[in-house]
Amino acid sequence: MKYTPLSRDEGRLLVKIARMAIEEHLRGSETLRLPDNLPEVFRKKRGIFVTLEKNGNLRGCIGYPEPTKPLIDALVEAAISAATCDPRFPPVKPEELDDIEIEVSVLTPPEPIEVESPAEYPKVIRVGVDGLIVERGWARGLLLPQVATEWGWDAEEFLCNTCMKAGLPPDCFYDPETRVYRFQAQIFHEDD
Repeated sequence: MKYTPLSRDEGRLLVKIARMAIEEHLRGSETLRLPDNLPEVFRKKRGIFVTLEKNGNLRGCIGYPEPTKPLIDALVEAAISAATCDPRFPPVKPEELDDIEIEVSVLTPPEPIEVESPAEYPKVIRVGVDGLIVERGWARGLLLPQVATEWGWDAEEFLCNTCMKAGLPPDCFYDPETRVYRFQAQIFHEDD
């Protein structure tokens, strides 16, 4: 499957729809009226994450790493879930909406990182470009590409933190049973 990047206007529309979905849901509406003539790319299956920030702090982040649903469906579900179902935070209240900024990350399909030895992982990870998924057994952790940049991590710190996000020891990527995947993201902000 060829990955076609979204245009800036398509990204702006995604962010606008994410806000509409959250607002409608918090008002108690069961239906969201989507704009007519959505771009064709919105019907393609894509991975997506919706991140909410309040006063510069994380307020919710939920998404789909794999391209299992049409982009528009995944967007609406992830937006509502980021506002109401992130277990790290209480649900967003309607009065908070004016203080919340929305970011939408549209992902490329995850691909395994192939290395001769696990010690090579930090050498092939591009900080600020690659997002990571670490998987061992049932444990799985994901960090978006922008997280490493926001925290000022190098590639090894990024790997360690992704391991910990999976609930695994920070050096678990050295274990040959651990699988490491990379993906990229197009990131759209409300203020773009």
